[in-house]
Amino acid sequence: MDNVSLKIVALATGSKGNVSYIASSNTEILIDAGLTSSNIEKKLEALNINPNDLNGILITHTHTDHTSGLKVFLKKYHTKVYLSKKMYEELFSYLSNYEIIEDDFIIKDLNIKAIKLSHDTDDVNGYIIENNSNSIVYITDTGYINRKYFDLLKNRDIYVMESNHDVEMLMNGNRPYHIKQRILGDRGHLNNVEAANYLAKFIGPKTKKIILIHLSEDNNTPELAKETLKDILKKNNIDFNNIIISTQNESTELVSI
Repeated sequence: MDNVSLKIVALATGSKGNVSYIASSNTEILIDAGLTSSNIEKKLEALNINPNDLNGILITHTHTDHTSGLKVFLKKYHTKVYLSKKMYEELFSYLSNYEIIEDDFIIKDLNIKAIKLSHDTDDVNGYIIENNSNSIVYITDTGYINRKYFDLLKNRDIYVMESNHDVEMLMNGNRPYHIKQRILGDRGHLNNVEAANYLAKFIGPKTKKIILIHLSEDNNTPELAKETLKDILKKNNIDFNNIIISTQNESTELVSI
């Protein structure tokens, strides 16, 4: 493996399935396994990554777009799964190789902090993944971010942040009203403006890249998410253009720090 501190590629993100790959020079993990096992294998192998080399899979929460491929994948590769007690009790009693995590835990040379998010499930985690002095923030599927984490989230190297929907597109769309209210609520998803406002608070001199993830295919566009972020950063006197958009069907470029 390349001698880098951290690298990441979002293999797929969106309402139909979510998987990301993160690695240091000697540790490789996935976040979530929401594609079919065969699709995860193909995406990893396209990057010359052997699924047998994975050191762990972090689970953000138990919804099927984040977990649907896990059971079949584990039958073949037996990768260790890291999740909270509530997640285990909710869905994963079939696991044999797993670790119940608290706020802080270690996978080889990765120091990982779990932060609690807010979504319509029993438990959902965001993660801050650190190696040496470098770090990646990974936040998806939340209606808001608790202020108690703000200082912890500031001035990180890479932000992987949900930017799920444009409010006007959502409200003008065909979804039932109660679904719209769920998405907009405190246990729903971050819209473009909310995600951008959080990022305007968090990014700092160290920040090298922003990856926007989990965009709605019906109620958002990559162009709109990116332009909303750039506009809000500009209004906050922040000049930052290193923005990548993750989509449902294509892996992002591999970002290294």
